[in-house]
Amino acid sequence: MFARAQEAGGKTGPLNLITDVVGLRVGNTHDPRLRSGITAVLFDQPAVAAVDVRGGGPGSRETDLLAPENTVQVIDALVLSGGSAFGLDAAGGVQARLREQGRGFAVRSARVPIVPAATLFDLLNGGDKQWGLLSPYRDFGVAAVDAAGRDFALGSAGAGFGATIADLRGGLGSASAVSPDGYTVGALVAVNAVGQATIGDGPHFWAAPYEIGSEFGGLGWPVPFPSTALALRMKGQPSGNTTIGVVATDAVLTKPQARRLAVAAQDGLARAIRPVHTPLDGDTVFAVATGARALVDSVTTLASLGALAADVLARAIARGVYMAASSVGLADMPPSWKDRFRG
Repeated sequence: MFARAQEAGGKTGPLNLITDVVGLRVGNTHDPRLRSGITAVLFDQPAVAAVDVRGGGPGSRETDLLAPENTVQVIDALVLSGGSAFGLDAAGGVQARLREQGRGFAVRSARVPIVPAATLFDLLNGGDKQWGLLSPYRDFGVAAVDAAGRDFALGSAGAGFGATIADLRGGLGSASAVSPDGYTVGALVAVNAVGQATIGDGPHFWAAPYEIGSEFGGLGWPVPFPSTALALRMKGQPSGNTTIGVVATDAVLTKPQARRLAVAAQDGLARAIRPVHTPLDGDTVFAVATGARALVDSVTTLASLGALAADVLARAIARGVYMAASSVGLADMPPSWKDRFRG
């Protein structure tokens, strides 16, 4: 039964990364001493975008601009960052580099690159956060633009470098899928949830039914299902959390349609993390359309893209945790999935 479910999940793009969506690149920057980093998503051409926020403690920049009724219709980049509110400085670095390149919203002779951002809390993970008056995140933003490409690292990289979940190290995840009618949907996520991505005390992922191939171990569901699986396990309080992500498609979407895609994609968090959308999280999902393929139907095609976006985001979450680096020797960091389940 599980094998049939995997087959029904379809196929990935060639890289199984968000960059399988035509028209975007991703750049990571992180500092092992700081135990934090940022990830920038850059668009070859300005892209339509929207956002959906479900967590009770979000940290963000320029998300109001993305509301369907507001003036600016397209954006130049997105930033996912560690560092809590300090990490939002990274968007300024991305913006500065893009301004040098002549990008941005034109107001007569002025250009303002539009760079919304969301951040997660990783200030208590044991890294050296004593940076003085100016945080390093602005410089991280510049470096991430310079590093951007179609291929990029997952796990302990970029915005996911210092991320943790209830009982394991978190990380940066990405995945993609191609729909039966040829649209590509990709997801990118920094997993730093208050809850669990795995089931009970075992190695199996809540996202298992959506896995394609063995992209996060191919373990399927635990058999028998553990009696303690639904017991809530969360980080100690007070703690810092938040899962932040992006879903992208090559479809042509309006801002209201992109907003509906972001809403649908939030189901991916609920499929992969338990509990989710808590008062202690700032769960935020951006949706972006690069506009390479027109919608066949404005209702049914959008509905199918939303369902696929939720599946892909769930897979990306599991991949981020599965690919996290070892925490051996790192004080204040929980073990990675591989530390605990692969010796």
